[in-house]
Amino acid sequence: MMFKSILLAISLLVGTSCQSHVEKKKPIQESLAKTEILKLTNQDLENFETAYFASGCFWCVEAIFESVKGVKEVVSGYSGGTEKDPTYEQVGGGMTSHAEAVKVYYDPKVISFTALVQVFFGSHDPTTLNRQGPDRGAQYRSVAFYKNDKEKQIIEGYIKALKDQDVYDGDVITTEVTRFTKFYDAEDYHQDYERKHPNNSYITNVSVPRLNRFKQNFKEYLKDETH
Repeated sequence: MMFKSILLAISLLVGTSCQSHVEKKKPIQESLAKTEILKLTNQDLENFETAYFASGCFWCVEAIFESVKGVKEVVSGYSGGTEKDPTYEQVGGGMTSHAEAVKVYYDPKVISFTALVQVFFGSHDPTTLNRQGPDRGAQYRSVAFYKNDKEKQIIEGYIKALKDQDVYDGDVITTEVTRFTKFYDAEDYHQDYERKHPNNSYITNVSVPRLNRFKQNFKEYLKDETH
């Protein structure tokens, strides 16, 4: 598949994962920006629904969902494991059962959960087990979390449609369909990472191309950037 060929080319070009491209040092006001935003808009966020997904490095996934209309906020974090209060070093080093994940706050009047599931599958390769592009390990696995039976049915129904239409040319979809239990916010310096570090080599070689491919294929779901 063309998509897989692109991912392989990027993997060979970059050769490392997002974990080895972390830039922690930044002005204090910038590192706290996301936290302060969440505090200031806490009441507003209570009026939004939440959805949880994992599909590789959360820097990439956060940027993709934040480009989608109807999405109010996206938080990078960890989910799908059993360990309490995991750190980036632990998750990125494969020392937990968690995956890098995102929490998506969205307005169901503008975009549906079904559409978010389509965004999820359309923005990564769900057939590469425990790997997405140059990122390898169970912490980068593909997971679609559900909070209730309706969401589970939507996810499983979409996977069935992908299989019936042979979208992945017979390759097995390895995405886990998992009941959501707990989400841990990632450290402040990970929030809005792509926006804050546009010159980071991982961002320019992996995240931005992945985001641009998504935007090209899902123009109808994008926010109006003129407002």
